[in-house]
Amino acid sequence: MLRITDARTGEPVDAAPARRGLTRIEAHASGFDATGLRVLLVADLLVRALELGGTPVWALLTGDREQAELRAGAAALGIHPFEDSRGLGAALGEAQVVHVAREDDDGATGGVRLAVAPVDAALPVTPTPDGDPAAWRLALLAQPRTRRVRLDADTLDEAGATLARWRGAVADWARRPSRPIPDDVRAELRAAWEDDLDIPAALGVLERAASRPDLPDGARFETYAYADRLLGLDLALAVGRGA
Repeated sequence: MLRITDARTGEPVDAAPARRGLTRIEAHASGFDATGLRVLLVADLLVRALELGGTPVWALLTGDREQAELRAGAAALGIHPFEDSRGLGAALGEAQVVHVAREDDDGATGGVRLAVAPVDAALPVTPTPDGDPAAWRLALLAQPRTRRVRLDADTLDEAGATLARWRGAVADWARRPSRPIPDDVRAELRAAWEDDLDIPAALGVLERAASRPDLPDGARFETYAYADRLLGLDLALAVGRGA
């Protein structure tokens, strides 16, 4: 069961209190900047985590400035599209509303509020055409969402190197016979992201799985493929290349 911290009360709550009940996710991002993109990324992770658990989700974007630019930047980072929230009311069967907003935005009312810390970007807001958008995504995922993040060339280089290493390993593991994900590894992954969307902890599980001596390579592949359904890092990008 995914539990998230309500920024209004500081208390953990169920992200989906009713089994199979619809959860509405509202991302509050007004204006095109790195912090707005981080808000959408956190909302995207929440949507993915709920859907992996079988919860139906309605994802909406709320904002009044530079929405086209924000949507284009989000698409570049692999963030799933959000519907426009203007003029929409509650959905039939809606059991929960979660507002995802920057920590200093108190405009959202009702429901649960998920706070996102700002981003200090020393680079253009979106990746350059020759850059890897997934490096931006990983650089943001590597820090808790409540911690302020600085994005600079060194940060993106480090994220890019990690991606290259993981993608190379996944491509190599894909050549081995498939093996099921061990129950303890799957449980550890889910325990991480179901604990207030602790994505850095989930990334740590992947690092340990890569070097665990008793894990067959086929199981490593399936572990990374499964986790990537949440992370959205295109970890299988190099599979089949150069074979």
